[in-house]
Amino acid sequence: MCAINGCNQPVVGKSKYCGEHRVIARQKFKEMVAAKAVERDQRNDSFADLFRRAHLAGIEAGQKALPTPMVVIERANPLDDASEIVRQYEPIVDGVCGFAWITIYPGNCPAANYAKKHAGASAVYGGGVRIWVHEFGQSYERKMAFAGAYARVLKAGGVARAYSGGRLD
Repeated sequence: MCAINGCNQPVVGKSKYCGEHRVIARQKFKEMVAAKAVERDQRNDSFADLFRRAHLAGIEAGQKALPTPMVVIERANPLDDASEIVRQYEPIVDGVCGFAWITIYPGNCPAANYAKKHAGASAVYGGGVRIWVHEFGQSYERKMAFAGAYARVLKAGGVARAYSGGRLD
């Protein structure tokens, strides 16, 4: 019998509805799927704007960062800081080398799903997704400034668990 109260018609195929109610149920399902698609597209448009603003804020922060120049020297005995300097290289004005990233938790939230599809994020151990900073060459300090600004904009835009991180190379 049909699952609709008061309907005594036999079910059709593997459905739990009779023929008439199955058509109605399918139409409601199609309308729900279409509404969810519109909702998803609107959410993705807002994420596109949020991630664009985050990227621009990161670029600005990285450009404004003032890294401490790194001076590389070669000593006669590398293990002794007091040994004779054999060679001093030109200062590296962008500072020390390193990596930086932005991590979003959990890895299946709408922002993380958007980041995986559109911002180059990939899954990381612990359940989040990570966006690597590719701007500013090897400059750790500029990359960290970029990542910090990016994460702050994401947090301000409603992505509660967006964090920046980095490490020296």
